[in-house]
Amino acid sequence: MEQAQSPALIDPFGRRIEYLRVSVTDRCDLRCNYCMPRGFRDFEVPEHWLTTAELERIVGAFARLGTRRVRLTGGEPLVRKELPDMARAIASLPGIRDLSLSTNATRLRRHAEELHAAGVDRLNVSLDTLDPERFKAITGGRLDKVLDGLEAARDAGLGPVKINTVVQRGTNDDELDGLVDYCIERGFTLRFIETMPVGDTGREATDDYVDLAEVRRGLEQRFDLLPAAMPGGGPARYVQVAGTDVKIGFITPLSQHFCDTCNRVRLGVDGTLYLCLGDEATYDLRTPVREGASDAELEAHIHAAIAHKPERHEFNDRPEKVVRFMSMTGG
Repeated sequence: MEQAQSPALIDPFGRRIEYLRVSVTDRCDLRCNYCMPRGFRDFEVPEHWLTTAELERIVGAFARLGTRRVRLTGGEPLVRKELPDMARAIASLPGIRDLSLSTNATRLRRHAEELHAAGVDRLNVSLDTLDPERFKAITGGRLDKVLDGLEAARDAGLGPVKINTVVQRGTNDDELDGLVDYCIERGFTLRFIETMPVGDTGREATDDYVDLAEVRRGLEQRFDLLPAAMPGGGPARYVQVAGTDVKIGFITPLSQHFCDTCNRVRLGVDGTLYLCLGDEATYDLRTPVREGASDAELEAHIHAAIAHKPERHEFNDRPEKVVRFMSMTGG
């Protein structure tokens, strides 16, 4: 039986906030060319990281305010050794009905079973190419470790597994059919994502921007695509490949923004609440937690933060606006 709920989180534009993305680290063992510069070292210092107990308090407050979905992100969340403990603590909170993880899967072989046992329900894995040399050029890492991690996730019972592919012209736009085939063979969901101008790396990547309407038209030349839907709190619009159980999602922050239905905010590893991926509006939640705020006071801080959530991003109008890197925000 769920505990009594505090007043729901409704932003100034009538949107109910029920989805929290939680970055447990801003560090990563890859350097994707649209996310973090290869030489970047300006990470948050460990003493500023939220502890498991602090994270549990903040997420618990969100749960009392109506948040039902939590996604653990990074950076790469699996570089944080406390991740299974964090997952277990969040999964046990009253009101949390869905706990998922975004990962690059390089360390998933070692941790898949433990994460499933800790309460992680679903998995999103970043995979932009099936070509080892291209993968190294995009990320600086090894493709075989990711593919092995995906097999480990399937073996451990994590699912559904969603593959996230950022489409870049001249980089991977010629192998999208192959990614569909890969997902059909393994029963994975595939989501294509438009590049976003978040930080200098993101703005540079948008030089290779591809409108996903173009991608869909190309796929329709080979596959019979039927309207579909998937449960979850994200913004993807789905179709299903006829004759299979496989769904393809399109995440279109630039060509068809979904701001009017935005139901999410992002909590950084240092306790900064990011109210919009495409805006610099933030609110510090670490300070009140460390200064001994009561549950009621913490909930009041969260309400105050949500009151500043902007109506929409300005990726198209002011692409220079967001100066932080994607890894700092939590994806």
